[in-house]
Amino acid sequence: MSSQLYEFHLPLAPEELLKSGGVNQYVVQEVLSIRNLPSQLKAFQAAFRAKGPLAMLEHFDTIYSILHHFRSIDPGLKEDALEFLIKVVSRHAQELPAILDDAASSVPDRCAHLNALKMNCYALIRLLESFETMTSQTGLMDLDLVGKSKKARAKSAHGFEWEEKRQPVLQLLTQLLQLDIRHLWNHSIIEEEFVSLVTGCCYRLLENPTISHQKNRPTREAITHLLGVALTHYNHMLSATVKIIQMLQHFEHLAPVLVAAVSLWATDYGMKSIVGEIVREIGQKCPLELSRDTSGAKGFAAFLTELAERIPDILMCSMCILVDHLDGENYMMRNAVLAAMAEMVLQVLNGDQLEEAARETRDQFLDTLQAHGHDVNSFVRSRVLQLFTRIVQQKALPLTRFQAVVALAVGRLADKSVLVCKNAIQLLASFLANNPFSCKLSDTDFAGLLQKETQKLQEMRAERQTAAASAVLDPEEEWEAMLPELKSTLQQLLKLPPEEEIPEEIATTETVDVVRGRIRQLLAKANYKQAIILTREALGHFQSEPFNQTVPEEADETRFLNLLGTIFKGPGASTQEKNLQGSAENMGPGRTDCKDKPSVPQPEQSRGKDALVKQEMLVQYLQDAYSFSQKITEAIGIISKMMYENTTTVVQEVIEFFVMAFQFGVPQSLLGVRRMLPLIWSKEHGVREAVLNAYRQLYLNPKGDSARAKAHALIQNLSLLLVDASVGTIQCLQEILCEFVRKDELKPAVIQLLWERATEKVPCSPLERCSSVMLLGMMAGGKPEIVGSNLDTLVSIGLDEKFPQDYRLAQQVCHAIASLSDQRKPSLGKRHPPFRLPQEHRLFERLQEMVTKGFVHPDPLWIPFKEVAVTLIYQLAEGPEVICAQMLQGCAKQALEKIVEKSTPQGDPKETPVLSTFLLMNLLSLAGDVALQQLVHLEQAVSGELCRRRVLREEQETKTKEPKEKNASTEATMEEEMGLVGATADDTEAELIRGICEMELLGGEQILAAFVPLLLKVCNNPGLYSNPELCAAASLTLGKFCMISATFCDSQLRLLFTMLEKSSLPILRSNIMIVIGDLAIRFPNLVDPWTPHLYARLRDPAQQVRKTAGLVMTHLILKDMVKVKGQVSEMAVLLIDPVPQIAALAKTFFNELSHKGNAIYNLLPDIISRLSDPEGGVEEQPFHVIMKQLLSYITKDKQTESLVEKLCQRFRTARTERQYRDLAYCMSQLPLTERGLRKMLDNFECFGDKLSDESIFDAFLSVVGKLRRGAKPEGKALTDEFEQKLRACHTRGLDAIEELELGQGDSLKTPSARKQSSVSRHQHVASAASDSDFVTPEPRRTARRHPNTQQLVKKKKPQIVFSSDESSEEELSAEMTEDETPKKITPIRRASTRRHRS
Repeated sequence: MSSQLYEFHLPLAPEELLKSGGVNQYVVQEVLSIRNLPSQLKAFQAAFRAKGPLAMLEHFDTIYSILHHFRSIDPGLKEDALEFLIKVVSRHAQELPAILDDAASSVPDRCAHLNALKMNCYALIRLLESFETMTSQTGLMDLDLVGKSKKARAKSAHGFEWEEKRQPVLQLLTQLLQLDIRHLWNHSIIEEEFVSLVTGCCYRLLENPTISHQKNRPTREAITHLLGVALTHYNHMLSATVKIIQMLQHFEHLAPVLVAAVSLWATDYGMKSIVGEIVREIGQKCPLELSRDTSGAKGFAAFLTELAERIPDILMCSMCILVDHLDGENYMMRNAVLAAMAEMVLQVLNGDQLEEAARETRDQFLDTLQAHGHDVNSFVRSRVLQLFTRIVQQKALPLTRFQAVVALAVGRLADKSVLVCKNAIQLLASFLANNPFSCKLSDTDFAGLLQKETQKLQEMRAERQTAAASAVLDPEEEWEAMLPELKSTLQQLLKLPPEEEIPEEIATTETVDVVRGRIRQLLAKANYKQAIILTREALGHFQSEPFNQTVPEEADETRFLNLLGTIFKGPGASTQEKNLQGSAENMGPGRTDCKDKPSVPQPEQSRGKDALVKQEMLVQYLQDAYSFSQKITEAIGIISKMMYENTTTVVQEVIEFFVMAFQFGVPQSLLGVRRMLPLIWSKEHGVREAVLNAYRQLYLNPKGDSARAKAHALIQNLSLLLVDASVGTIQCLQEILCEFVRKDELKPAVIQLLWERATEKVPCSPLERCSSVMLLGMMAGGKPEIVGSNLDTLVSIGLDEKFPQDYRLAQQVCHAIASLSDQRKPSLGKRHPPFRLPQEHRLFERLQEMVTKGFVHPDPLWIPFKEVAVTLIYQLAEGPEVICAQMLQGCAKQALEKIVEKSTPQGDPKETPVLSTFLLMNLLSLAGDVALQQLVHLEQAVSGELCRRRVLREEQETKTKEPKEKNASTEATMEEEMGLVGATADDTEAELIRGICEMELLGGEQILAAFVPLLLKVCNNPGLYSNPELCAAASLTLGKFCMISATFCDSQLRLLFTMLEKSSLPILRSNIMIVIGDLAIRFPNLVDPWTPHLYARLRDPAQQVRKTAGLVMTHLILKDMVKVKGQVSEMAVLLIDPVPQIAALAKTFFNELSHKGNAIYNLLPDIISRLSDPEGGVEEQPFHVIMKQLLSYITKDKQTESLVEKLCQRFRTARTERQYRDLAYCMSQLPLTERGLRKMLDNFECFGDKLSDESIFDAFLSVVGKLRRGAKPEGKALTDEFEQKLRACHTRGLDAIEELELGQGDSLKTPSARKQSSVSRHQHVASAASDSDFVTPEPRRTARRHPNTQQLVKKKKPQIVFSSDESSEEELSAEMTEDETPKKITPIRRASTRRHRS
């Protein structure tokens, strides 16, 4: 077909080119076969060399055939076709400018070039799309391939890297469109199909998910520029807007790509209007539709957010369109609009030089952000806090809003969402870091400064008012002051011609007094010129006094001055002055009356005004700073409670906040820094690292000019942490320091300075010396050689002979030396013996001497020292029992020597030996420490050494065996035999140690046995031995003795529980609770019958005892050493304890118990029954608090359904209205589902007759409200049915409750038996004489008994008689009667039979 006779129409589909269309429309004549394509392409190339780009008019069928067979042809042919087409189009782009500029070119030529242009562009774009389609399909097939394999597969598909070819093709099309090609069309109007062809290709390329990858950045930029040209030259805006909206709805990856494109068009191409068009389309989207179309909303939100970051000034003009989405249901759109507002505040509306309109816009945006800090959606609240954090960090928040935003952040700390809490903490940390007030935020300091400066401001205002009052001088004095200047002004005016004067007009209504007052005011303002002019006018206007004189001439200057003086000093002056003074006061402190100026010099007046303004600004600044520091202090109290949240990220944020607060000098932050110490034991690695990093920032990088100065500052800071620190705090700090030492983060200069302070080479106080030794001991945990190489030095520091002895320092020295011992039980296969020092070592000599000599001195620090000393001897000495036996003998001997003879009060000639209380206390305490350490020594060190030696012996025997004997059995048989042998050997060693403890330590000639009668004497006679400290020491020693032997423990348990119940000393009851807790772990079967008495201490009137009992029961229950029964309701009562620490302890207990299977679910029915019991339960409101906490642990649907059924059945057996209300409240707190509701409907008759009570009815209505949220249609119908039944029963019960009761059946007629009353909230401890109703629990049948217990029952217990027993009265004995003691025990099954030995 001749090129002059047809017109090429761009087809919508390739197949249209095969069909005959209108007149002169081009049609493909023949689709060539694949075999002919290479030759035809060569022919096309030859024609191109001869005719140029117009050769396409004759060879278009060849390119069309290549496109038609694209999937089947050789990759090389594809590449050749692409390269050739690029050449054709490039050549055409070079030739077109000349043709377009040639006005003489004919219409057929232009038509030929137009057809060639369309054909070339169509062929090139379709070829590009074909390559892109095949690449996308290949990419989907190669999702599992990575790296070089993926690249090789792509290259083999095309024969070349297609990604490298896309950019040149797009750039070539851009170059072509930049030409003024519209002249090729008739009337210079480009057909829409041509623009759609080019731009459609761009949009299809953008749909590729990989287009957002970094490697495709050149392609993205080329597409952006090509579309930019289409927008500016080819009226493509409307189509582009529609297409962008569609793509944002369907392709999530395109938001950042399109943002980059739109921002480039708006800036580089000047197409700002497209931003408005796109935003208008988004703004017109229905919020309800967006709530359903989450994908589209997500794309719009991402687009708006990123667009606001790039071009906020352009987007701000269209913000009014988007505001409606703030009220929509989709939270992502709300987040996007709020983020856009924040970006505008940051980038556009920032600074102090804003115009009034811009300031109002900024305030509106900030108001909106603050309002959405209380949004119903937690993601929006969190996003608002994040945006405010950015605003604060970039210092774009006006000072006037600081208090409001800080208050918002503090309020959000109590948010239910963890994410919101985390971001609230971050915002407060940003406020701290960017606060404009001070680097030290102490509200106490600010309060003092504010009070001082406020007082100064008040004084300045008072002075100013006094000065204003005193400024009203005598008129005569004022006249004399202004006379010289007034005379000069009058002389100048008299010389001027009248035409040059500015007249002062007098109104017809003005009287003489008014004009005279105006003249006086002008004179007072020093406006002499106008005063003179007005006076001259008045002389010609009035005929009354004082203006009835003739107008003076030039020579009459004196007469004129006299007239002015008469007016100024006239009789009305004083009245006018008062009026002026009153107006001055009304004008405020910053403005002065006109009368001040002539009397007070102008510079002084302005300086006074400036000083007052500065003082007012200072007071306002201090007021803001004080309010800010108070808010931070309030936040610290809330944040510190979040330190032990379950969410790791929140805990990390809390730690970082306290570090920053500490650096800014907030006083309360030190508590938070200390409170984070226990987190060093966290199982979460992130939390542990956060604590270590916090202490690195706070303590390892102190300020100083030299290494020594830094070391001194570091030691001082660490020493402050040790002040009043508990044992737990010290252990945590030791772990942190050990970690620093292991990683060599502590400089040698620190350790060197600590040794210098410990040896007093550097002057320091005794407390500083003690803290230095303590820090050395902590660091030695990481590197024992710190102490090991200086052992003699430490001994000489703290254990030298001196008087008086510094037991605090000696105790810390012992702790430091203890770091040398290996307290861990040696593992099997450990060949090296544990580190021990000989008995003759100077360390043990000094310890023995200090303990023995200090025994007779009443120093309260001796007791903790001797405990540490005994522990150290058993850890490090060879044969420690010998050394400790000598110590005990020496102290007992001194006690006997110290007995003094005293007469009895009755004058009896018989004299009773009396021993000082503190000596008896010291002796018993020392015996208890030795007993406990002897037990630990046997079960750990001796047992471990026996095991180590056995392993070495077995290894030696194994080596000596003949090879034949080794091969006689299989490997599996050998392993089995070795396991059995090892287990048997372990049991043998354990029996040996247990036998020593049972038969030898407390019997025969052993030194500990000698103390048993004395110990029992003290414990059995609290009336004789009533000293609290002695009783506490004796009870602890008795517990330590009981730990040794099951036989001795069984015989003394009744005494221990008697003391626990009847002692009037809280410290004694607390100590015994700890002792019995340890005994329950060591001998659980013996303690089990006494378990109710352990639970009873949870209601002890003493706060200390309740806290101790809570701790002990928590450990016993969670370690499965005590059976969890319904009495655990006593632990639940602690949830409402008035002491916050006890309530927190109970909450922690139930949190841990909830992780142990169905424990809480199984206990709930009994807990509800006990707590709602009218005779022994709790009040209604506390019951609600307790049950709300406990029911929050029920999360499984099956548990909920089962509880619903059980609680419904409980309505039948409940006896009181209060119990009905309690049951209804519990059901309202359950997380009910549709199946749970069905259970409730099935059991409706159980509680239907109780619905007449308003509170019960309201509780069930709250259940209905919860079920409606998010319910499915079926669930809603079921809920409606339930609500109808509720309301019907409620109304019927109010009208005729008797009829309703008749229909309920016989089950309600028989009430259940009354339950026994439980223990009251706080039991009062009765005296020994009156507690006759103390009943021991009934024994339960046991399956097995301790081997030695049977012998104990059969043998007659020897009775020890003291000389004072005959004279002691019955009321002095606190021991239970024999028939009160449990005779049988219940065994507790445990996983390991040896658990109580460890």
